Amino acid sequence: MVILTLATFGLSWCFVWCILRLSHKKGWFDHHDERKIHEGQIPRLGGVGFITAYVGMVCILLVSGFWKDRAQELSFFFVLGAMLLILIFGVWDDFKPLRARYKFLVQAIAALLVVLAGYRFQRLSFPEIGLVFQFGWLSYPLTFIWIIGIINAINLIDGVDGLAGGISVIILLWYAVIYLMMKNVQAWQFSLLLIGAIAGFLCFNFPAPRAKIFMGDTGSQFLGFFIALLPIWDTVQWGISPISPPYAAGLTLIPILDTFAAIWRRVRDKRGIYEPDREHTHHKLMALGCTALQVDGILYGLQFVSGLCIALSLTIGKAFRVPLVIAAYGIVILFFVLLHYAYSHRIKGTEA
Repeated sequence: MVILTLATFGLSWCFVWCILRLSHKKGWFDHHDERKIHEGQIPRLGGVGFITAYVGMVCILLVSGFWKDRAQELSFFFVLGAMLLILIFGVWDDFKPLRARYKFLVQAIAALLVVLAGYRFQRLSFPEIGLVFQFGWLSYPLTFIWIIGIINAINLIDGVDGLAGGISVIILLWYAVIYLMMKNVQAWQFSLLLIGAIAGFLCFNFPAPRAKIFMGDTGSQFLGFFIALLPIWDTVQWGISPISPPYAAGLTLIPILDTFAAIWRRVRDKRGIYEPDREHTHHKLMALGCTALQVDGILYGLQFVSGLCIALSLTIGKAFRVPLVIAAYGIVILFFVLLHYAYSHRIKGTEA
């Protein structure tokens, strides 16, 4: 797997480099809107490069019989079909931005394909406190909302060079560790290969000195879809989702809370929930004087620590599961509360 991950990294680097050169030649640059902070002409098709490398490697390994059980599982091809749908319309959106309703329609179809294939959250499980709740028919709408929500959460946090890619790498790293400990071979290997692909892209996207290419909606929506899929990865085989919703949400809490905050702001201000603004978490940190590199460092660290708590609670720290989960949520929520008040104080001081 180390060799395969390095090979995926190499393929990703090559594909992103080729797309970078082609984008400059053809004039395929990012468009600006209210939430963008970059200046100059920067291509936004980086997602095509690392996704092509990743999907290509996965297909080669599937055809070669590397994952024999997975290749024989018909339901998994529905998931691959959903991935392809996200990829195709992501590329379309990067060339010619789609209206929000059409984006939602594509995401909804992809989510339906996954749910109908049998991948769902079946229960809320906290046996340490005597809480085990079977979702029943609610598992269908819950999983549907989860997939669409995480796709958009990763998409919305993609506002600073290296942020969405780096956050995704950390989330995938903890999923790989958790599934490795659970002996779920395909899940941790799929996660590791995607880490390699994203790393190849980040070589061109890191804010030092500045990004040369963005992942675009193609990349951010694909990453959101894959991350949403991970906690329900082997539902068809095991009969239950390997990771319960509270743990899955804990692993992606930074993008989730950033999205909830965005929705609340827009509802409060009587604006459309898809209307862009410049008050996301990264915008607030930059308004407080942080550079893009510092924003990445702060949020990477927060994601790493909260993910560590969740990973420990699911693996070697089961005796302290509840305190660890509370710590994961508490750390991130406290950060968001403190950031909100610091930003509000700064804005009021500026207006005064």
